[in-house]
Order: sequence, then C-alpha cells, then structure tokens
Amino acid sequence: MESKDRLQPLFDSVDRHDVEAFLAFLSEDATFRFGNAEPVKGKSAIRDVLQGFFSSIKGLHHDVRDAWDAGDALICHGIASYTRHDSSTLAIPFAVILKMKGDLIGEYLIFLDASQLYENA
Repeated sequence: MESKDRLQPLFDSVDRHDVEAFLAFLSEDATFRFGNAEPVKGKSAIRDVLQGFFSSIKGLHHDVRDAWDAGDALICHGIASYTRHDSSTLAIPFAVILKMKGDLIGEYLIFLDASQLYENA
C-alpha cells in the first residue's frame, strides 16, 4: 500500500472532527505538536487540544499531495482547507511528520502557518 493511501484514514478522521477515531492511531504516550504550539503528550491531553481546535472551526479538509515512508516515519505534504464559523475559507500548505512506534504514531508533528486562520475572529 502506498504511503499516501496509508494516511488517508488518519486524515479522514481529522476532517470529520472524529477525535476518538484519530486517537486510535496514536500510542498512549504519543506527542502531538500543531505548528508553533507547545507539544502535548498523552492521549488525554491530545483529546483536549483537538476538541478545542475542532470547536474553533466549522470545517477542515486535507488534500495530501504526496507521502513518503522513511523507515520509522511517514512524511507527507499537501493543502489544508479550513472553513471558519463565518463560512469564509483558508487554504494553506502543510507538512506532517509521523514518527511511528510500531503500528501506532508515537510523535505527530504538524508544520504549517495557521496565523491567518483566526485573523478576523
């Protein structure tokens, strides 16, 4: 299976705002970092961050353009399209590095500039 196809269920869970489905991809002690935010560790802390983030936006869609398997890591990039609560949209490039811990994600690193997301909020 191609790396891009392996990642689709993960990004589908994010795009649905399905926190529990997303957490199923992570190890219990996973670390999660979104952009320049401080990293959070553990599923409980990640759940809180995601629930807060998902409540701050109306919608989200990831278009993964390419992905690579780098041994114990998966790397991808694409375009994240956000819909704000006022229905305005913002599309920005992203890159993600997933450091694997067996079959689960041990470290989830998101690289993007989301500074414009809340500009008019």
